[in-house]
Amino acid sequence: MPYFLCRLATENGHHLSQSFLASSAGDCRRHFEAEGFCVLSVKKDWKKLSLQPVLFEKKIKDKDFILFNQELMALLRAGYPILKSIELITSRTKNVRLKEVLLKVEADIRSGKSLSEAFSPFEKNFTKVYTASLLAGEQSGNLPGLIGRFIDYTKVISQTRSRIKAALIYPTLLLVFSLILMGILINFILPRFTGFYADLGANLPVISRLLIGAAGALRRLTPVIFVLVIALILVVSQLKRKEKTNIALEKLRLKIPYARAIWTETAISLFSRTLGLLLEAGITLLPALPIASQTIPNKFLAWQTRHLPDDIRNGGTLSDSMGRASFFSQLAIDMVRIGENSANLHGMLREVADVYNEKIQARIDTFVSLIEPVILIFMGLLVALMLLAVYLPIFNVIKVTR
Repeated sequence: MPYFLCRLATENGHHLSQSFLASSAGDCRRHFEAEGFCVLSVKKDWKKLSLQPVLFEKKIKDKDFILFNQELMALLRAGYPILKSIELITSRTKNVRLKEVLLKVEADIRSGKSLSEAFSPFEKNFTKVYTASLLAGEQSGNLPGLIGRFIDYTKVISQTRSRIKAALIYPTLLLVFSLILMGILINFILPRFTGFYADLGANLPVISRLLIGAAGALRRLTPVIFVLVIALILVVSQLKRKEKTNIALEKLRLKIPYARAIWTETAISLFSRTLGLLLEAGITLLPALPIASQTIPNKFLAWQTRHLPDDIRNGGTLSDSMGRASFFSQLAIDMVRIGENSANLHGMLREVADVYNEKIQARIDTFVSLIEPVILIFMGLLVALMLLAVYLPIFNVIKVTR
């Protein structure tokens, strides 16, 4: 979707130029005429055209999407029509990718489509849960209420992801900083001692020679390692296009001891929260199950839920069907069974999600508390190695000069 440079005239006779993102020159002209301007000319803005591919590749951030839905919910509750609400929000949206999507949604609504139909082509950006919530809101006549529930759902999911990312930042930074220091030591400091020792006719200490030898071997093997890494990336990217390969790779990830528990509990939490939201929105269990399964991040775990709709269709209960999937805990199954017996399945699913969210947070806190001393010990050993590698040659130099 290109930018157009428009020459406009106001009622007072003033002329101005403005760049505007639109699907076509006609849409751009109609937009400014609706605002009371006299459109003198419309042409593509070539200065911004070269930046478009880079800008449009950016993803829509969760906070931008949540803000859009909050504004949409407020306008709908205030009595604004859907089309007018989308137009108002689009006009002040800063995120270029989101604005492009909203312009297409606006055009589809103007052509007669419903809000859920207009957003359905963008399910990869907003998930199928969003379009299902919009559809349920349209059918029930409570679109603002369903958007509000989706906002709460998205906030919880976003906070969980943020906590996991934040837990990994600190150890990653420490590890990278340690490797940078080691690289500086091996490549710049120790080689100087090598030349100095050669002039004196002495040999470097064993630890210094080992580090320099390892660095030299690594430098010689760098081209080979680079080629192998590129080849591995290409092979994996080709294999990941096949569903079976994706499932096998995701299954291998679950072999990591501590990460397995976090991924499994995340799958239970996301599945339960999504299914509870859809049931509360008025969507029946059978169409809601495949949508809930799609929200599970691990493809292998999602694949294990493929039988759920068939079991329900054959007269089984959700709790019994979940028992056939190996990753659902007995606690989750029992809570779902209670919800089925009490006719409060959506409420109990929300409780399951809350329980496992707390478990995930506890595991993340434990991970951070364990990884910090491990990283500090690693840093201490690295510093000790660096000091030995640097100071032993200095002490030997003193002995040699004496």
